[in-house]
Amino acid sequence: MNDLTQEPASAERSLNFLEEIIENSIAAGDGRVQTRFPPEPNGYLHIGHAKSICLNFGLAKKYGGKCNLRFDDTNPVKEDVEYVDSIKEDVRWLGFEWAGEHYASDYFEQLYLWAVELIKKGLAYVDDQSQEEIRLSRGTVTVPGKESPWRNRSVEENLDLFARMKAGEFADGEKVLRAKIDMAHPNMLLRDPIMYRILHAEHHRTGNAWCIYPMYDYAHGESDSIERITHSICTLEFDVHRPLYDWFIEKLGIFPSHQYEFARLNLTYTMMSKRKLLQLVQEKIVMGWDDPRMPTICALRRRGYTPESVRMFADKVGVAKRDNVIDLGLLEFCVREDLNRRAERRMAVLDPIRVVITNYPEGKTETVECVNNPEDESAGKRAVPFGRELYIERSDFMENPPKKYYRLSPGGEVRLRYAYLIRCDEVVKDAEGRVVELRCTYDPESGGGKSSDGRKVKGVIHWVSVPTAVPAEVRLFDRLFTRESLDDLEEGKTFVDYLNPDSLRTVTGYLEPSLGEAAVGERFQFERLGYFCKDKDSSADKPVFNRTVTLKDSWAKMASK
Repeated sequence: MNDLTQEPASAERSLNFLEEIIENSIAAGDGRVQTRFPPEPNGYLHIGHAKSICLNFGLAKKYGGKCNLRFDDTNPVKEDVEYVDSIKEDVRWLGFEWAGEHYASDYFEQLYLWAVELIKKGLAYVDDQSQEEIRLSRGTVTVPGKESPWRNRSVEENLDLFARMKAGEFADGEKVLRAKIDMAHPNMLLRDPIMYRILHAEHHRTGNAWCIYPMYDYAHGESDSIERITHSICTLEFDVHRPLYDWFIEKLGIFPSHQYEFARLNLTYTMMSKRKLLQLVQEKIVMGWDDPRMPTICALRRRGYTPESVRMFADKVGVAKRDNVIDLGLLEFCVREDLNRRAERRMAVLDPIRVVITNYPEGKTETVECVNNPEDESAGKRAVPFGRELYIERSDFMENPPKKYYRLSPGGEVRLRYAYLIRCDEVVKDAEGRVVELRCTYDPESGGGKSSDGRKVKGVIHWVSVPTAVPAEVRLFDRLFTRESLDDLEEGKTFVDYLNPDSLRTVTGYLEPSLGEAAVGERFQFERLGYFCKDKDSSADKPVFNRTVTLKDSWAKMASK
């Protein structure tokens, strides 16, 4: 479990290893910092990408450098402009603006010419083997690979075949271009890796101009070099790719960009695999990529997370060299901390019992003055309607309470938040014995935190006035999975076997009137209940609110039982 205690604002944070590298470069006289964030536009970004965004853009900003946004669009079969647009929206929502917007497809012609250069140097060849044959001939960690029968084609034949590949003379999978390195290399990625494959598919930017497309390992380093990236920051699984990254740059004699790796973000109770997230969407297990239970950035935004809270989370997680697992509670802590400062308070009742104040004059209405945010005086106050009939939370009443129960009970007294003291005189039940109404009396002299005789009560509960209450659909989201780790699952089980059946519960809540006028995306603290955000599914006559997070970590209490 992580220590969720917030560091004092003045606390000095030690440099992470990437900052140390940059500061050493600056001390040596090379102060230029150019980073890039290079997503493939084949899906929606998730919280792991958010960490990478904050790191790449944050380092550039800290050291007076620049960060590019570059789309690794080398696979037209899986990529789409929809994803390009969503990625740009996510980066901007997080608070960053890129110095240059680039695409790997911008460099297709140059990448092709460099491939021709490698062929001329005898460092690349056209292979007629199938993908399966190539896979089987690579060998294993302990067994060297087997050279392709086409490995020693002449330069002239390779140039001719590669040109014909580009011209569209061959079918998908009929030929590939491979780098000629070493089929016995201990790093299997250097056993003649594929540089180009044939794909007769329309590209979202280049259309049908190309039918050969570069592989990631070939295009990535060269794209960095073209943009003169000084710090190519990748997650740790790419460390074995670095020698290949360096090999291409060295053999082409181009700008020496360098790759650095940091530990990727792993969160408890969270699935980060893009393929498995897609499965959840396709099988309609969730409402879509922006379902508030998903770890995607657009889902966090819809749920009510703030960009400030996500940046705070990325900063607290830090930059490590070894993989680790971060408690999801840290992310929830960050959004609580941020929303506590910025979210205005409102009253809402999600499981109502009707209260009738029998000695309150019939037909009378008044307003009580409520503080919008006790953490921010500038947020001011608002007037909330009050009358004879109210809703309170069912959990705020107990017919047979234990000792030290400070909420409402028969003969007991509580204060209504910002309003009067009331005493429960009578309990009304339906035919099944369920409490449906409480008949109470109030102390007319107890408004504004006072009482007629100076008595004090410990219990304070929230409420809404029945005649003016706004009915709303309230979605109570919780963690999507019941298992902390979705790696190394039990035999015969898949990740979907650990879906949390209580990850979404929908109730009809009753809200104070001002919430009916809230804007989509506006965030509030429902007093004593949690933080909520108005959802895009809202209509004029039916607002919908999503629970962002509870006021306290209720999951930890449940898990400990």
